[in-house]
Formats: sequence, C-alpha cells, structure tokens
Amino acid sequence: MSADTKIAELLTELHQLIKQTQEERSRSEHNLLNIQKTHERMQTENKTSPYYRTKLRGLYTTAKADAEAECSILRHDLDKIAEIKSLLEERRIAAKMAGVYSNSDPPRKTMRRGVLMTLLQQSAMTLPLWIGKPGESPPPLCGATPASSDYVAKQGDKVAARVKAVDGDEQWILAEVVSYSHSTNKYEVDDIDEEGKERHTLSRRRIIPLPQWKANPETDPEALFSKDQLVLALYPQTTCFYRALIHSPPHRPQDDYSVLFEDTSYPDGYSPPLNVAQRYVVACKENKKK
Repeated sequence: MSADTKIAELLTELHQLIKQTQEERSRSEHNLLNIQKTHERMQTENKTSPYYRTKLRGLYTTAKADAEAECSILRHDLDKIAEIKSLLEERRIAAKMAGVYSNSDPPRKTMRRGVLMTLLQQSAMTLPLWIGKPGESPPPLCGATPASSDYVAKQGDKVAARVKAVDGDEQWILAEVVSYSHSTNKYEVDDIDEEGKERHTLSRRRIIPLPQWKANPETDPEALFSKDQLVLALYPQTTCFYRALIHSPPHRPQDDYSVLFEDTSYPDGYSPPLNVAQRYVVACKENKKK
C-alpha cells in the first residue's frame, strides 16, 4: 500500500472519529443540562433532600462515564493524527533522499529566508501537546524532560547540533538527522539552513534532540524549564541556538517561553525578554558562562 493511499484511509478514519466525538458530546449535553436544572431546583427550594442527592449521584455518574467515553475517542483522534504526520514525514524524507520535492516542500537552496522562518514557526505551533491520563507522568522529550540516555534520534528528527563555524568558533545550530551509526556512535546531520551543502558528522554529545511534545503548564508544570534556568534557545528569526535564562515559563499550553539571551551589548549582560516556542528551548550542556 502506498503512503498516499494509507494517508487517505487514515484521514477517512479520522473524519469518522471526529463525527463520533461530536455525537458523544451532543449526547452528554442533555445530562449536563439535567445536572444544572437539578441544582437550580435545589437552590429554589433551599434544601437538599435524599431524592436530590440520589438523583445527582446518578447524573454525575453518567456524566463521568460520558466524559471518559469522549476522552477515549479524542485519544484515538490524536493517535490517527500522529500516524498521519509520521507518514507525511516519511514521504518528505524519501523525496529528499531521492532529490524530488513537492511544491509545499521546495529545496532549501531555493527557499527564501522568510519562507524558512514561517515553516519553523508552523513546526513549533503544530508540535502536539502531551495529554496524559490521570497520574501519568510526562514522557522523555516532553517539554523540558530530557531524552533517555540510550535514545537515538531518528532520520528526519530536528536537533540542536554543536558545529564548528567558518571562523573556527563553535555554535549550536538547528539541524536535521540524516543517519546514525551504531558502530561509531556518531550522527550525520544537515544544517536546516543549507540544502545538503553543510553536512556534519558529530558525536552524540554534540546533539540535543528537540522536544516531541509540548508540556501543559496547567497539568504538568514540572515538565517545563523554571524561571532563571539556563537553557539553549533558538534566537528569533535565526536557525542558531544561544545561551539564555528563562524569564518566565509558559502559563497556558499555547504560550511560549519568555527568555533573556546572553548579550554583552546590554549593561546587565542579557537582552530584553524575547518569546521562544517550547520546541526550540533545550537544556544547556554548558554550565559556565563564556
């Protein structure tokens, strides 16, 4: 089965799941309305009789079951979306290796700077939000949660890579994994800002995988970097990571970090606060300030 055919099938399944979600929500609204009306009657009569207690207990039990059913369908929706995104990424990588590009993914050497920045912003916005079950801890690569010690980034994954610049200095760049050799424990990565002309062979210690999920500040604040923590953050409108301090973590799932980049041109050594998406903020491996 071709990737296009599989994607089409998954989209059809996703459409059906979305319809089920709406049907489940519409069905549960009637019960929620009954709960509201029961509370209003209790307030009007200014009493809580055994009858109302029994009725509310039954209504809330039903509401809980309805919510769990809707939650189950939504998780299936998210699984289908993740599967579709994975297939699209596999198709993009196959096209890249074959030297064939679609209109939506042109070669970077012909891509205007503004287009690349827009694609990076879209990638940050569409990073999935981790939604765990009650009591479930965020997995590795969710927000600030690091990868496991034996983790190997896959082909096509975006990473922060420490490379030597033209002037001999070292810098952290946004790169894409081309391959990994288990025999040498080294990655081959492409600079995201160059179309294959800047390929680097790097050891694992020079690679930091980017988050694969956003952390929800409302449910998993421990999976976020905290205020004044030292990080590497992608400087806005560039493809390079620089050292920065967290000025304030996200307050809502859709929010960015506010960070202070190290900058000697300012009296206190740091830039004014700048926003950086969760996808482009990683732990700093360098403890000492340069």
